[in-house]
Amino acid sequence: MIQPIYTRPISRGGSVSRNKNSFVFFLFCILCTCSASVFSQEHGFKFGQATYAELNQHLYSLDTNASAIVLNEFGEAYIDGNDFQLNFEYHVKIKILKTEGLDKGNFEIALRKNGRSMELLTDVEAASYNLQDNKIVESKVERKGVYTENMGEYWELKKFAIPNVRVGSVIEVKYTLKSPFIMNFHLWEFQSDIPKLKSEYWAKIPGNYLYNISLKGFLKLVKNESTLVKDCLQMGSGKADCALNKYAMTNIPAFIEEEYATASVNFISAINFELTEIRYFDGRVDKVTKEWKDVDDELRRDQKFGIQLKRGKDIAAEIDKLTKNTTDDFEKANQVFDFIKSWYRWNGTFGKYSEFGIKKAFDTKVGNVGDINLSLIAALRFAGLGADPVLLSTRKNGIVTDLHPVLSDFNYVMAKFDHEGKTYFLDATDDFMPFGLLPERCLNGKGRVLEDKKSFWIDIEPIEKWKSISVINLKLEDDGYLRGSIQNLYIGYEAAAKRKSIFGFSSVAEYFKDLDNKWTNIEILNSELENLDDLSKPLTEKLAVEIEAFDGLSATTIYFNPFLFQQWKENPFKSSERLYPVDFAYPLEWTLSVQLEMPDDVQLEEVPEQVGLALPGGGGYYRYRVTEIGKQVSMQSSLMINRSVFHAVEYYYLKELFSRVIQTQNVDWVFMKK
Repeated sequence: MIQPIYTRPISRGGSVSRNKNSFVFFLFCILCTCSASVFSQEHGFKFGQATYAELNQHLYSLDTNASAIVLNEFGEAYIDGNDFQLNFEYHVKIKILKTEGLDKGNFEIALRKNGRSMELLTDVEAASYNLQDNKIVESKVERKGVYTENMGEYWELKKFAIPNVRVGSVIEVKYTLKSPFIMNFHLWEFQSDIPKLKSEYWAKIPGNYLYNISLKGFLKLVKNESTLVKDCLQMGSGKADCALNKYAMTNIPAFIEEEYATASVNFISAINFELTEIRYFDGRVDKVTKEWKDVDDELRRDQKFGIQLKRGKDIAAEIDKLTKNTTDDFEKANQVFDFIKSWYRWNGTFGKYSEFGIKKAFDTKVGNVGDINLSLIAALRFAGLGADPVLLSTRKNGIVTDLHPVLSDFNYVMAKFDHEGKTYFLDATDDFMPFGLLPERCLNGKGRVLEDKKSFWIDIEPIEKWKSISVINLKLEDDGYLRGSIQNLYIGYEAAAKRKSIFGFSSVAEYFKDLDNKWTNIEILNSELENLDDLSKPLTEKLAVEIEAFDGLSATTIYFNPFLFQQWKENPFKSSERLYPVDFAYPLEWTLSVQLEMPDDVQLEEVPEQVGLALPGGGGYYRYRVTEIGKQVSMQSSLMINRSVFHAVEYYYLKELFSRVIQTQNVDWVFMKK
């Protein structure tokens, strides 16, 4: 959830019109000054003032599970007119409540670098406070305790550990980060993995830097104020006023990252700053945020993107050999897709641009996502098939901004192919994905299609489910063993995952040996796989098994759980509430059918209760039914999740559904000898 805060402050100097902008800024101040300033914090708080009350605190009443809590947090960002650097001042005080919170005493601060330009960390103060003989004892970090770790060409880490941190400690850190990259204004995250009592951020922005400022997340600001600061920045004869924006939240809950979610950055409550325009003092205006038509033209001319799409001739011989005897366009597209997928080895690197260029990547058979999928598009076009690139952001990268072009939001490219009114999305980086099935990382809402003369947004929806169907037929023999067959059918995303797992072994025999070892009470007597190499078909696994049920000479009671390998051990939804959506990526289906034949002298003690639960709005259901007819006991179990995404208000129903599934699956059947 993204809430716009306001548009832009004013500037003056050079040829910039002050009167018009002053009116806009006056209106802006009226609209944005929030009267609900619940707490007031004037320029932060003093360092080194831990209190007895803080040190004697043992629990946070609003979240008794919290391992630590931020007592106070303050940040300020502004451009220093003396050296024209972007300064970011940060100050935080944290209470350690449990052993799990001790890692909060280890700090890592990322610093950006680019050639000779790099960020600097200055004025570091850090200390712990503890009670000793009813006195507050302070332990400081020495200057030599701050060390640097190189993280490659563009980043380095400053690290330090605060001494004497233990359960009950209060720790405090304060520093200034000076950056030459003034266009990258600091965002501010109100939420983290621990709760916060207070968090406040001041952003002082010169009027000649125009930003779109937005609040992400689902929490509300208690302070949202803006005041005018005159002549805050001067360069030569040019001067600019500043907008001093103050934002604050109180009693901020921890952000708990659960399963089935896209990137946490989509939902953590934060203030974001997106530079849209720079107004120089000499009258020049640089529009950072462009129209899509401008971005489209840039991409088409880019040597690492649009130019690569014209390099199909570099692999022409291979494409000609593939398609010379084929007249059907859909068959051609499948042939080209399979060829590109088998030719390349993905190096594991994402990217919307070609890293090496199609020619070099093709010759070496290795490339990043851009190399492989731009090669695929170029090959499809060379074969006379319409194909276009689709820019997208992966699930862990975050949701893209769709109000205006922000190329940095995108970290991936794939192909779009249309045939007989149907659209197919193609990604040739995954060996186990059939034609039209995208890797889960690509299922992140929408993408931007770049055609020859225009671009547009398109929804990216999965064309298959994650689907598993298991049929178990067993007979209890007089010697106390259950013998029979298990047949598993894997479809869609489950088939791709299963194939990837199997090919991770040196052979199919090794896979079954590993499976046999994992099933401690099941022995595999015979095994078979069907359609392992045919990705267009479901994968079928057939097993002859033997299960030790009881000692045939002495036991009178048999306990049997029919969920031999399809059992949920714990609920993936643990929180009491969830403020962000549940995103499964694709619909899910588990179906299990069990047929159990019993001897004449054995009977089911009690037929388990039938279960039937449905999610609101047709979102899914769980059905469980056991029947006993003569010597036959049959079970049907089906768990269906029909939608990929569920809103936060539907969280409770999902949690209850899975809770009932787990409850049902963990109850053994009880058989008695007559």
